[in-house]
Amino acid sequence: MKTISTKEVQRRSLKLDTIDQCVEELDRIEAAGANGTLEVLGNWTPGQIMAHLSAWIEYGWDGYPMKGPPFFVRWILKFAMKRMVKNGMSAGFSIPGVEGGTTGQDDMELIAGIARLKKALERLKTEPATHDSPALGKVSEEFRTQLNLRHAELHLGFLNYPG
Repeated sequence: MKTISTKEVQRRSLKLDTIDQCVEELDRIEAAGANGTLEVLGNWTPGQIMAHLSAWIEYGWDGYPMKGPPFFVRWILKFAMKRMVKNGMSAGFSIPGVEGGTTGQDDMELIAGIARLKKALERLKTEPATHDSPALGKVSEEFRTQLNLRHAELHLGFLNYPG
């Protein structure tokens, strides 16, 4: 597996409209990992990417590890998140006050990380969340799904493979 570590990397552009499309993308990443053609275009390992995406989906049932921002920031975030769901997420966002800027990027092997993410995606598809977002409050399941798909587009775009 080849790693390209740079802040100004040209990552792949993905568009995932459904959870099933995301699972299909994970299958392609898994195959590339198995045949040695997976290329990492960033600072995280493929396993860290899978763990991070999984964790952010799982927080909807397990609870979020951080407190919400002040009211005025939450109000602004609601508009920003609607824009992100429509237009996609940008790389480089850090959560203020959170060490490392985000959570959930534990070291994992690629195959274990993909299995975890597929399990989280299946849960996202079939089971309503029990915890509201600390930043957004209560959101619809469709919005939550689309936000997680935009998140997956961002991070999975740092994994490249032939084809």
